Amino acid sequence: MEKTEMIDRLNDLIQLDVDAVEAYEQAIKHIGYKDIAKRFREYQDDHRAHITNLTALVQQIGGTPLKPTPDLKGYLIEGFTALMSLTGAKQALEAMKSNEKLTNRKYQEAVDQPFPEEVMNLLRTNLSQERWHLSYIEEILSIPRREL
Repeated sequence: MEKTEMIDRLNDLIQLDVDAVEAYEQAIKHIGYKDIAKRFREYQDDHRAHITNLTALVQQIGGTPLKPTPDLKGYLIEGFTALMSLTGAKQALEAMKSNEKLTNRKYQEAVDQPFPEEVMNLLRTNLSQERWHLSYIEEILSIPRREL
């Protein structure tokens, strides 16, 4: 993989994680369950760490990292999550499930690329965390709660 393509792909993942931080913020505001909100804050921190690690990696490769601000897609994801969250915790969880499925898919696509081993190790770690996030959300959605 050429350096320019590698930097572009890593910057796409930075944007993805920026958008995830914002989506979690909306879900946390409306979730209504302290235990879930606490876990979502931890996931937000994971995404922030991904932004930091990916940014450092782009710089190490000699590229210019993306400025970590939401883009149009991010605003749409944030808005979708906020709107769904207003209708209840179950809908907030469903919105975050959709968001995490997207994040998992994008990280899996990245892991399937011929990145150098150093890059691949970071991508695999991030993907592992994303899988954990999705698994937790799916688990919570499978528990019958009358209030959800």
